[in-house]
Amino acid sequence: MSKEILEATTALAREKGIAPDKLFFALEDALLSAYKKTPGAAKYARVEMDRETGDFKVFELLIPERLEAQLIVETIDEGTVIDPETGEAREPEDPEIDPVKFEQYRDQIEERDVTPDDFGRIAAQTAKQVILQRIREAERDMMFEEYRDRVGELVTGIVQQSDSRYTLVQLRERVEALLPKSEQIDAERYEHSGRIKAVIKEVSASTKGPSIIVSRRDPELIKKLFELEVPEIADGLVEITDVAREPGYRSKIAVISHADGVDPVGACVGPRGSRVRMVVSELRGEKIDIIPYNDEPARFVAKALSPARVREVLVDDDGRQATVIVPDDQLSLAIGREGQNARLAARLTGWRVDIKSETEFSAEEAEHGYDEEEVSGRCAAIMSTGRRCPNASLPGLRYCGLDSHQALRRFETDKVVVLSGLDESDIAALADPERSDDDVAEIVARAAAAAPDTAAEEAPAEEPEAAEEPEAAEEPVAEAAEVPDEPATEAAEEPATELAEPPPEEALAEDAAPAPEARPAAGEPAAGPAGEGAA
Repeated sequence: MSKEILEATTALAREKGIAPDKLFFALEDALLSAYKKTPGAAKYARVEMDRETGDFKVFELLIPERLEAQLIVETIDEGTVIDPETGEAREPEDPEIDPVKFEQYRDQIEERDVTPDDFGRIAAQTAKQVILQRIREAERDMMFEEYRDRVGELVTGIVQQSDSRYTLVQLRERVEALLPKSEQIDAERYEHSGRIKAVIKEVSASTKGPSIIVSRRDPELIKKLFELEVPEIADGLVEITDVAREPGYRSKIAVISHADGVDPVGACVGPRGSRVRMVVSELRGEKIDIIPYNDEPARFVAKALSPARVREVLVDDDGRQATVIVPDDQLSLAIGREGQNARLAARLTGWRVDIKSETEFSAEEAEHGYDEEEVSGRCAAIMSTGRRCPNASLPGLRYCGLDSHQALRRFETDKVVVLSGLDESDIAALADPERSDDDVAEIVARAAAAAPDTAAEEAPAEEPEAAEEPEAAEEPVAEAAEVPDEPATEAAEEPATELAEPPPEEALAEDAAPAPEARPAAGEPAAGPAGEGAA
C-alpha cells in the first residue's frame, strides 16, 4: 500500500502542477492526523515518510516535563486574545504546541518508534480528506501567485453569466473572474458564451481562492489593445504617453516616437485605418483621437483639441492654464458635446483649458487688454504672414531664440517686418544681449527710417484696387470681389480711407481702369496689381 500511495502522490503532483515535496509534507500531516485518531495514540508524535520506498514511520516524542511546561506557556501567550466585548484577556482552552517548536529542541527530545500495524478504515479516510484539502489549497496558492503579478494585463474570457450586479467571465479552466457593474461600459451588453477582452484590475486572496476583478472601463485597456494591434508599440518604437477616456463615447491618446522615421500617429492608424479600426471594433464603436505628443504645451494643447482648428494658444506656466483662441465657426467643435472634447483635452494634457472664439477674445482684449508676458509662454513676434511665432519663448524673455525675433526687443513693435531693411549682421548686432542700446542706436534708427518707406511702397499697390471698388458697374465683377475672405476685403478698404485725395497720376490710372481691354495698355505701375485684384 505504501508503494501505491507514493505512486499516486507523484502522479497527482505531476497532473496538478504541484511540487512533489509539498504533497509529501501534506501526506505526512494527514497520516499524523490519522494516527492521533487511533486508540492509545501518543500525545506528541511525528510521521516520517521515505521518499524512495513510500514506507512511513510514527515516532513518539518524549518531551521533558520542564520543556513541555515552557512550550505550553509560550503557546498560551501567543494564543491569548482580548475579548472585544469585555476587554478581558482570553486564553486558549486547549493549547496545542506547534510541531515547529519541537525542531528547536531536538537535542533535548528523545524519540520512540510507535508505528501501528494498521491504521484502519477511519484513519485511511482521514488521510484521504486531508490530502484532498491540501491539494485544493496548493492549487489556490498557485493560482493566486500566477495572477498576482498580472495586474494590468489584457486577458480574453468567455462570458458565463450576467446579472445586474456583475458578469462572470471564465479566463481558463477552473479560473473565473468578476466584471462588476462599476467596471462595465454602460451601453454594452454581454451575451452568454461571448468572448470579451478586459484588463486585470485587482487580485486578492480569499478562502475560496483568488478573487480576480477585471475591467472594461480602465484607460489601460486602450493601451493594451493598441499594443496588441500595433507592432511598433509592442517593440517600444512608439509609446502611448497618456490616455484620457470617457468609456463608451470618446477617448484621446497621446503618442510619441522613439525612432527616427517612424510616424507615431500613422503607426497607430495603420494602412487605411485597419489598426485603429480593430481597436474601435473591440470597444464597440468608441471614438478614438490619436494626438502626437509635444513638449511645448501650446502645441500639445492645440493638437489635443482635434478635430477643431486652433488659431492661437496663450499659456500660463505658473497656473498651468491655457487660453485657446479658435475661429468662430470652430468654437462648438472645440468644446464638443456637453464639453466632452475640451474635458478630454484638459485631462490628456494636464492643463486647464479655456476656449474662446476670435470675436470674444478680440472684445476682451480691447476692453481689458492682455499682458502677454504673464499669460503667454510663446514667442511674441508677429511674422510677415500676420501669424504669431509658434515657438516657445526663452525663460524670462518675450521672444524665442531666433536672432530676428530677439532683435525686436530694441523696437516698440513685435512685427518682424520692421527688420526688412537690415542685413544679417545688423540683425545679429541687435540680438546680441551684450551690446547696449547706445551701441545699436544707429541700426535702430536706420530700421525705423526704412519701415515707413516699406509701408508707402505697399500703399499705391493696394490703392487702385480700393479705388476701383466703388466704380465697378458690372454685376459679375461685384460678385468676384465678394469671393475673398472678409479679412482680405477689410485690408483692401483701409488704404482707400487713408488716401482721400489721390495724386493726379493715379487719377489718370483710374480713368483708364474701367475698360478691361485697356488694362494692359496702361503704362502706370499701378495698373498691373489693379488688374490682378479685379480678376
